[in-house]
Amino acid sequence: MKNFLKTLPLAALVLLITASVGLAQSATGTSSVTVTVGAEASLTVSSPTALTAVGTVFNNYTGTTTVTYLVRTTKVGGSGSISLEVTTDFSPAGGPSVATPPTAGDALKYTCTAAAPATGCTGTQTASTTVTSPVATFGTDAHATSSPASTATTSWTLTNDPVYKTGSYAATVTYTISAS
Repeated sequence: MKNFLKTLPLAALVLLITASVGLAQSATGTSSVTVTVGAEASLTVSSPTALTAVGTVFNNYTGTTTVTYLVRTTKVGGSGSISLEVTTDFSPAGGPSVATPPTAGDALKYTCTAAAPATGCTGTQTASTTVTSPVATFGTDAHATSSPASTATTSWTLTNDPVYKTGSYAATVTYTISAS
């Protein structure tokens, strides 16, 4: 019994240490991270386009506008487009006009090309102040690359009519991109 009493404090100490270690706990948990990726589109239009006549007298004015775009359309039934409209006609008065040309046949026309995943417009288009005109289209599951970004180009031709008064004229062309 004497030996038992001597070992009791040591046993109690071991029991206390073991009990405190037995109380230590840890836990883990998980979380699910989800995202819904939808159709999106954005564009940036290059700096102002100056139309110039090159070559012989009264050659048409020409110039190019480049649009850089990003697009993602849905996998099933997705589509998208880039279009343009002349939202402010040439001013001041006396020069070219998209809405009311000074001479029949005067027109601001364009052709377009587009890098994948878009398809550029076909043929020559006539710009309008009342309706949008096509520049590019996207099909189902279209994805533009972000580096380098995809581009679409509008190559402009404006009739060089001798009835235009001399001076500088400006019009605003608004580009719109959509994706679904």
